[in-house]
Amino acid sequence: MAHIVVITHEHDRLLERKLFRRAESSYMIHAILEDLRRRGHSWTIAQGFSAKIAGDAAILHVDSTTVDSAYIEFGSRFPFCLNVGVTDISKSRVSMARVAPHDGWEGPVIVKGDLNCGGMPESRLNHRARRAGRPPPFPGARVLKEYQIFDHAAEVPRDVFDDPDLLVERFLPEVEPDGFALRYWLFCGDYDFCGRFVSRDRIVKGAGVFRSEPCPIPDDLRRRRKELGFDYGKFDFAVHDGKTYLMDANKTPGRVPQDAGEVASMPRMADALERMLRQALA
Repeated sequence: MAHIVVITHEHDRLLERKLFRRAESSYMIHAILEDLRRRGHSWTIAQGFSAKIAGDAAILHVDSTTVDSAYIEFGSRFPFCLNVGVTDISKSRVSMARVAPHDGWEGPVIVKGDLNCGGMPESRLNHRARRAGRPPPFPGARVLKEYQIFDHAAEVPRDVFDDPDLLVERFLPEVEPDGFALRYWLFCGDYDFCGRFVSRDRIVKGAGVFRSEPCPIPDDLRRRRKELGFDYGKFDFAVHDGKTYLMDANKTPGRVPQDAGEVASMPRMADALERMLRQALA
């Protein structure tokens, strides 16, 4: 059985303990790890990088848009490290729906922050660092939680296009009789699940999702996953006029709401991770 080291940012918390409750996690990887623990594997958390922490394998689970090279170097010391090849998930790097001035797209657009999750992970890490009397790891990070939607790309002010912290994308929600849909693809190794989240809101987010249904995985999205180096994660994408548009890539996805319909199987995600471990450690 393998001992797995979960590498997180030095100021991150994979587990949260509130009052006298047992420690819980909002991250999907925790459900996978607990399944592996029941099978006889063990795991521990490395907050930051330390040569003193040893294990048979590692999981790089740094919840920030970019990953400092020191974490990559630490993960590379292990015989196997999940997601060690994923160092940058900024929207400017991963998005296939980006709009530039006068590029021919005349339809609706959405303006987002370039950082993952609107810069909230970076803000959280900066806050914890300051509380600990340490310098913030992401001093220039801006929190941009709100989205702006324009009916036409020509309506977007020029300074928005020129702002490196912002990204303009094609706005491509799929219209359903009872709401709006956004496709997502969850994967771990050779196991994956692709579905559509349906929400009443045209900006499809977790809190508003009331249904999930399976859908096929486009081949070009599989190629994009390989290009980006993902072993594990979640992609949000749209299919418009027969073309696939990857919009967001998350290497530290949260738990999927189980009341939304058919969703990915955590035991099968654990199966896939176990297969990767066995292959790497054989």
